[in-house]
Amino acid sequence: MKPFIAKLLRGLKQAEYWITARFALTALFLLRLLPMESAMNFAERVARKLGPLFGRHRVATSNLRAAYPDKSDHEIEAIASDMWANMARLAVEYIYLDRLFDYDPQAKESGRVEVKGAEIFERIRNEGGPHIFFTAHLGNFEFLPIAAATFGLSLTALFRPPNNPYIADYIYKTRSSSMGGLLASRAGAALQLARVLEKGGNVGALVDQKFMRGVPTTFFGRACQTSPLVPKLARQYECDVYPARCIRLPDGRYRLEIEECLTLPRLTDGAIDVPAMAQMLNDTVERWVREDPGQWMWFHKRWQIR
Repeated sequence: MKPFIAKLLRGLKQAEYWITARFALTALFLLRLLPMESAMNFAERVARKLGPLFGRHRVATSNLRAAYPDKSDHEIEAIASDMWANMARLAVEYIYLDRLFDYDPQAKESGRVEVKGAEIFERIRNEGGPHIFFTAHLGNFEFLPIAAATFGLSLTALFRPPNNPYIADYIYKTRSSSMGGLLASRAGAALQLARVLEKGGNVGALVDQKFMRGVPTTFFGRACQTSPLVPKLARQYECDVYPARCIRLPDGRYRLEIEECLTLPRLTDGAIDVPAMAQMLNDTVERWVREDPGQWMWFHKRWQIR
């Protein structure tokens, strides 16, 4: 009886995933029929109204109050509203990736996308690998692998696929068409990234998600756990580590920023200090988030510790 019930529950879950995916993908298809700006503005308006109705909104406002104890309820709700708007735009931008990213290194004037630190991209390309890039869920972070490809950099990006397999398949196909190498964050991913670096390649990773078996760190002054993957890879291959982010600008524009490589903390024997570097990654992301908190996903349970 128990195997039958377990099989039934799995089937029901798959059915739920399928229905949810059909609804989401149909909505994206209908939005694609609208002019690009109209679709994104419409999605933003809807998200600002519907976002507060979801349970994740309570998670977001709770996290915001802990991070900004001096802010009023009105200020907290305003940041949460901006967060929902950012997430809605990100979802719609998936269907326009081929049209949105218009950066041309040879152009004299900036288009919709501008790049700060283009000379760093060029230097990295000319010196060869390996290198590690890290970013966070800020703005449209999907533009960063596309930017690397624009500068002739081969980059394998680690990403965490959604739990819904149908949506995950859509996102993978959409991203892989313009972003080069993609690697799902599953068992064996660390070994595959290590092989890329061993061959002199470049890897990219998001570092702002919870990791239940991670290194004890802090983020906005609160205890959390952080994945040791990037610090361990940096220690093993002694490669430079570069912070990079995307910032939403007014009028539907974007700025991609790549910063100079980090000066990594080391132990007395010269090896990279993995826990200290994990904290350094958190501190970098916190600096970014504090500059524009409405562009980060506060509904993520970043501080959940097992």
